Amino acid sequence: MGLPQTIPLLGWSWDDVIFVVLSGVMLGSALLVVLGRNIIRSGLFMILSFAALAGIYVLLGAPIVAAAQVLIYIGAISVLILFAIMLTQSKGGSAALTFHHQAKAAGLAAGLLALILTVTVLWTTWPEAVAPGVAVATASTVVVAQLLFSNNTMAVEVISVLLLAAVIGGVFLAKREEAPDAGEPTPDGSA
Repeated sequence: MGLPQTIPLLGWSWDDVIFVVLSGVMLGSALLVVLGRNIIRSGLFMILSFAALAGIYVLLGAPIVAAAQVLIYIGAISVLILFAIMLTQSKGGSAALTFHHQAKAAGLAAGLLALILTVTVLWTTWPEAVAPGVAVATASTVVVAQLLFSNNTMAVEVISVLLLAAVIGGVFLAKREEAPDAGEPTPDGSA
């Protein structure tokens, strides 16, 4: 016994319901990233937002982009950010973020951006359908792998070396002992 094509009471298709749920999770967790007072939890909400975006990619029929989203953003970038937070976070300070007094300016900038986006969306004439011959082809994994590792092998290797250097530099900076300032007294009392 299979599921009906639409939800009986709402009349929505299952794809629409899954899209609404995933987009709600993504937007809600993105808001919690920005508004959260604990930086570790903000990093975890960022991972949830990236996962919901990967689900939207799957729903749109782009499994390779979804896999890249999971591998690169969740598997690498988010973990790197969480490690950087944990390595550089001061042990003496509070774990909660302290907000600056720029909330009014940020709210004004966000409102202006929302107004510009609303005007742009409402006053743009959107095409009814994709023009013939402009259809997007879904690439298979083999095609993407051939593009990455045949013609662009050098670029992939250069990027991997740069990322490795960035990680090593981040760990070095996080573990470095801070030298006391010239004017500060040393622990024995001398200046």
